[in-house]
Amino acid sequence: MLDGNSRTPASGPPDPARQDLAQQDPARPDPAQPGPARPDPARPDPARPDPALPAPARPDPARPDPALAAALHRHGLEFRDDPGTRAMYATDASLYRIPPLGVVRPRSADDVLATLAVCRELGVPLTSRGAGTSVAGNAIGRGVVLDFSRHMNRVLSIDPQARTAVVEPGTVQAALQARAAAHGLRFGPDPSTHTRCTIGGMIGNNACGARSLGYGRTSDNVAGLELVTASGARIGTGYDQAGRPTVTGDTGLVTGLQDLMAGFLAVGRTEFDRFGRQVSGYAVQHLLPERFDLGQALVGSEGTLGVLTAATVRLVRDPAHRVMVALGFDDIVAAGEAAPRVVQYRPTACEGLDSRLVDVVRTRRGADRVPELPDGRAWLFVELAGDDRDEVMDRAATLAGSGVSARTRIVDDPAVAAPLWRIREDGAGLAGIAPSGKRAWAGWEDAAVPPDSLGAYLAEFDELLATHELTSAPFGHFGEGCIHVRLDFPFDRADGTTAFREFLAAAAKLVAKFGGTLSGEHGDGRARSALLPTMYSPEALRLFGGVKAIFDPDGLLNPGVLVDPDPVEESVRFTAELPLVGSRGFRFEHDGGDLGNAVHRCTGVGKCRADNSGHGGLMCPSYLATREEKDSTRGRARVLQEMIRGERTDWRAPEVHEALDLCLSCKGCTSDCPTGIDMPAYKAEVLHRAYKGRIRPRAHYSLGWLPRWARLAGLAPRLANRAATLPGIGRLMLRAAGVDTRRSVPTFATTPFHRWWRRTGAAAATGGTPVLLFTDSFTDGFSPAAAQATVELLRRAGFEPRVPQQQLCCGLTWISTGQLDAARRILGRTTAELAAATAAGIPIVGLEPSCTAVLRSDAVELLGTDDARAVAGNTFTLAEFLARQDGWTPPDLSGVTVVAQPHCHHHAVMGWSADRELLARAGASVRALAGCCGLAGNFGVEAGHYEVSVAVAEQNLLPALDADPDAVVLADGFSCRTQISDLRGRPAVHLAELLLDRRVTAPTATG
Repeated sequence: MLDGNSRTPASGPPDPARQDLAQQDPARPDPAQPGPARPDPARPDPARPDPALPAPARPDPARPDPALAAALHRHGLEFRDDPGTRAMYATDASLYRIPPLGVVRPRSADDVLATLAVCRELGVPLTSRGAGTSVAGNAIGRGVVLDFSRHMNRVLSIDPQARTAVVEPGTVQAALQARAAAHGLRFGPDPSTHTRCTIGGMIGNNACGARSLGYGRTSDNVAGLELVTASGARIGTGYDQAGRPTVTGDTGLVTGLQDLMAGFLAVGRTEFDRFGRQVSGYAVQHLLPERFDLGQALVGSEGTLGVLTAATVRLVRDPAHRVMVALGFDDIVAAGEAAPRVVQYRPTACEGLDSRLVDVVRTRRGADRVPELPDGRAWLFVELAGDDRDEVMDRAATLAGSGVSARTRIVDDPAVAAPLWRIREDGAGLAGIAPSGKRAWAGWEDAAVPPDSLGAYLAEFDELLATHELTSAPFGHFGEGCIHVRLDFPFDRADGTTAFREFLAAAAKLVAKFGGTLSGEHGDGRARSALLPTMYSPEALRLFGGVKAIFDPDGLLNPGVLVDPDPVEESVRFTAELPLVGSRGFRFEHDGGDLGNAVHRCTGVGKCRADNSGHGGLMCPSYLATREEKDSTRGRARVLQEMIRGERTDWRAPEVHEALDLCLSCKGCTSDCPTGIDMPAYKAEVLHRAYKGRIRPRAHYSLGWLPRWARLAGLAPRLANRAATLPGIGRLMLRAAGVDTRRSVPTFATTPFHRWWRRTGAAAATGGTPVLLFTDSFTDGFSPAAAQATVELLRRAGFEPRVPQQQLCCGLTWISTGQLDAARRILGRTTAELAAATAAGIPIVGLEPSCTAVLRSDAVELLGTDDARAVAGNTFTLAEFLARQDGWTPPDLSGVTVVAQPHCHHHAVMGWSADRELLARAGASVRALAGCCGLAGNFGVEAGHYEVSVAVAEQNLLPALDADPDAVVLADGFSCRTQISDLRGRPAVHLAELLLDRRVTAPTATG
């Protein structure tokens, strides 16, 4: 977001001493060349034998300042400087780490003014921040961070006639789109982070997005700005009725800029605006006398010139029809060479993708998640749009037949095109692991060249990567020559930072050779500002320094960016921390066995801060309930990253447990986060290490051992149920167990399934093809009807269910409470038993999704044994199993309306597509909800979690139930059914019960 302050300039041009940039000081080494870095106490000491490892814990240069806190609190500001907050805001989506002194969350422009006044008085730097999705490091700083996303996030007004909207800087782009859509309008620029990035952040970087061919950059869509200068003056920019730029407030600032620009006319007219994506540096071309437009000049200034408090943006009408044309090519160079020809067909988007990126989706999410693509190793996704469908389709057909590519596919179904566009949106996260298998980083992810040079640039860029022994999976806005890559910089080597710096210097020279720009939309930030001398002349850099001196002579705003920049390698955060050895629980095989590497999977792209339900996702339910950064997957990862930086890891640190407390362990991040974060596993690991050999919270013994208590209650279920209903006893039992007293006590089945099976079920065997039922503790003790229905359903389908002789448990409740040693023992016995069935060729069907997910995933991560892997590959959900039977026909569910609440673990680990397809074949009308039910096993039951549990349910589940009171509610998960019963008193059925209620065709089984 546009952060910064401006200051009333002295009359005339700025002091030449301030006008000269530090980059041009002969006594200072060229930042584009290798040289000594400034010491950074927050990163490993270069004097150590292995600088990739952290030095012993040292005083942090940005420890909380009591005087600062006192001054800010006197103004009534919401200021936080606790260790957790400082950890969460120490990084954005870049590879840099700078702990702030603290974070202010302003509620109004007056709060911004007050914060600036304190920072001026105390000489404290100030950095503005939106969603923290900056990949260039321009949303972090050493002083105070202003987080606009928490409170100043409103769409203030929309004028449908003028097609404008007034927004606060923390307004999420998707929220503006939702409001504008009611008027048939939209905000044109759409970065891949549109579900969580803020309009202020887009203005700060001059963001573009995939459809900038159709809608332009953010600067093309800004009609006015309201900002505050470093001196506390208010400035307004806009346009009069004749379309001429206007400035209100400190007009002396305008005079200073005009005087400055008079000495740099040739520079402003020749070095800027050479092609559409040239956004590096300041947009000084807009300060030329023939086009003076202060608002346009401020867009893209990365928070170094003024603090934005409101913006007026232009809106456009969405075309009625969109069609994708997918073009296949032999390699990414060929795709780059073809892009300029594609632009002749007037697309709104022309996006390039390398096969290495698509392969990640196929591997991580399953090949069925990637729609059919033309043959090739690289693709262009071209969007054509218009109000006349026939015209759009004709243009698509013409493009497909033009010879640009011999391998084409026209996609006119938005439902089919959506997952393809999603690959592009998730590109930054998907590219977080390089083709080498190593962690990949931002830092050189945003270069752009004139589109006609793109193919040649990509060819030489590949050669450069080979020279520096780096790999990448490129993607980007090929129609405009902008390429995004993440690279496996060797930060695990002793010379890692040197190699990083040398590559950036060489890459900058390559871009300059093609007349390109260091940044095409992300901003220069800390990653590229020091490389600007490679791209611009000394005169242009002096001009930048003059602009900065007029707006912010004391360097208060976002120092280290653009003018007098930090070296590119300063404050880089490393992933090669001290290995976390000792009482390990999970194996973290995909992360070298190291939790430190695992938590650094989080690159900060912030998808966990978005409302992902519109995309069929569920991450991150606790953040959507509280809107607190600490309750996002990213916030938790950042706190964990800080915890493991030192030689002594404090597993019991209060800020760590506070951040993890509201993690529902829903596993949504494992499937929805493009980087593959597994926060439930990290939470379990922390709890495991924190409480090993210590007294645990009461809920760990009650809810964590629930299967054990259920088995005991199963010996006398009527007595257990009676005790729970006695006046006062039930509430006392809940309190003693650490359970919220507003929760009901689940009723124990009077006849547990295992007892019914021994007495009745086994005797009715039909002799069909055997299948083993994994009857978990929840189904056995609380919902035996679901298991009995499954037995009957499978028998009618020609199978003979078998049940293990002894009751088996997956250890889920022990895992979720971090009792991993016990979970390992329990799972070891279970997988050994189930492996025998697997060896005999008998498939395993799980009934409870969370327990099935343990067998499919957690068991392998905890045990790593051949038994666990064999069982994981042979365990299916009921829908998956039935889908494999060629001769099985589902019952006729025509006329049945179903509201389905897929269990979180079902969605994340197995996927719900088999269930969706089965119900569609049956003819049911299904509304499948996206999002967590809020109970999430033991989470919503524990004392202190009730309000958040209900708030999560209110996001999707409860509105859907209220909107369709007569629908059948389908919920395979016991926790989902419990939440539905507790909060709405409605019955919910398991899939087997739904299918068994209808006529079932039972052909000859196929296995």
